[in-house]
Amino acid sequence: QVQLVESGGGLVQPGGSLRLSCAASGFTLDRYAIGWFRQAPGKEREGVSCISSSDDTTYYGDSVKGRFTISRDNAKNTAYLQMNVMKPEDTGLYYCAANFWGTATNCRAYEYDYWGQGTQVTVSS
Repeated sequence: QVQLVESGGGLVQPGGSLRLSCAASGFTLDRYAIGWFRQAPGKEREGVSCISSSDDTTYYGDSVKGRFTISRDNAKNTAYLQMNVMKPEDTGLYYCAANFWGTATNCRAYEYDYWGQGTQVTVSS
């Protein structure tokens, strides 16, 4: 069964850090582009960060540049999103997604084929 499972979400104070993990099963991530998306209450889903299958192209949303880092560990079949200096506006449901073609670094949701169920991130004091 093809699955992506996010973990690592939770409650964090402004200025704090979280690392999200995206564990794949039923397929190998090394052939796929990976995207992280989020949806905040009352807002549309947005692309946070994406990376090509070859790791040579990345995208970061303007609001997270310099604070978030996307990566993957192919040996573990897992992708990550390191989030630093977090802000209340980072609050939302975070999704991991995979693109079959491996080149979807514009971080648009329609480019992605497989999706996890999401993990909640709340930034609040």
